[in-house]
Amino acid sequence: MEIIGALAVSAIAGLSTVIGGLVIFFKFKPHNIDKFITGSLAFSLAIMIGISVTDLIPESTRILLNSFGIGKGIIYSFIFFLIGVILIKYLNKIITKAESKSDLYKLGILNMLVLILHNFPEGIATFMSSYKDIGLGIKLAIAIAFHNIPEGIAIAVPIYYATNSKKEALLKTFLSGIAEPIGAIIAFIFLSKYITDSLISIVLILVGGIMITLAIEVILPKAKTYNLSKFLYLGFSIGFILIIFNYLML
Repeated sequence: MEIIGALAVSAIAGLSTVIGGLVIFFKFKPHNIDKFITGSLAFSLAIMIGISVTDLIPESTRILLNSFGIGKGIIYSFIFFLIGVILIKYLNKIITKAESKSDLYKLGILNMLVLILHNFPEGIATFMSSYKDIGLGIKLAIAIAFHNIPEGIAIAVPIYYATNSKKEALLKTFLSGIAEPIGAIIAFIFLSKYITDSLISIVLILVGGIMITLAIEVILPKAKTYNLSKFLYLGFSIGFILIIFNYLML
């Protein structure tokens, strides 16, 4: 029964990304679409940077410092952050070579891949926490769902406005979210004896490097191309306020 409950908690946390994806059903007049895209992209980059600097990197670094000591902990944190930066630059270069799709579509795919990588270790953490203490797992799942919803927006909006396909946008959002319960299942079947807080922390620091680089080098330049500074600042401000609220709740 504990296993079923832990898997259910992880699934709910992960699939909350689909809730964010539902924003594509909002109706906008043609002259407001670029404003919405600009605001959504700015909101997404604020969420990605905010989650990384207030949650993923500091908490994971603290765990590594406790596990390996100050010297090795700092070195490991820096190395895996740098690996994340290099990885997303390489991935972006590969996807950019695919000339058959628009930049907006490629951005949506990049967001999906990054957030799959993000959600996978989160799924493991949620499952392990819920398996040990269902109350703790539920609290963690609520916190994860709180930032998974805007992550769903980051995937669905660029893909929908690039393809005009709600089905494809929601499918890509679903694929990102389902990585969380898949991570939980793999943890239970194969990895439960080998997963440690340090290993999860290393992966999340790597993800932090990926998300910060993606936000600054890909999402921000794309948002600027619409030349709608007011909506750029508005989207970023809303995302920043949401991150502060999420940080104060944890």
